[in-house]
Amino acid sequence: MSLQQLQYFVVVAEEQHVTRAAARLHVSQPPLSRQIQALEDELGQPLFERRGRGIALTAFGRYFAAEAAAILAHVDTVVAASKRWPS
Repeated sequence: MSLQQLQYFVVVAEEQHVTRAAARLHVSQPPLSRQIQALEDELGQPLFERRGRGIALTAFGRYFAAEAAAILAHVDTVVAASKRWPS
């Protein structure tokens, strides 16, 4: 699992739409979908319910979205701290 996959997942979860998430992330939709599928495969859990043209987070997806957002926020905090750290 990579930070990029977590970032992609969080944006898709926020948008609830893969095409809009791809536009927001400045990537094309097929690679974004492949990254989400790879993440689901690694976790062994579906993160989204596919509904015709839309998607919705599963119960595990809602849990994972909160945890992924917290991980990304922590990474941002550490990166900001590293820039203020005395050499």
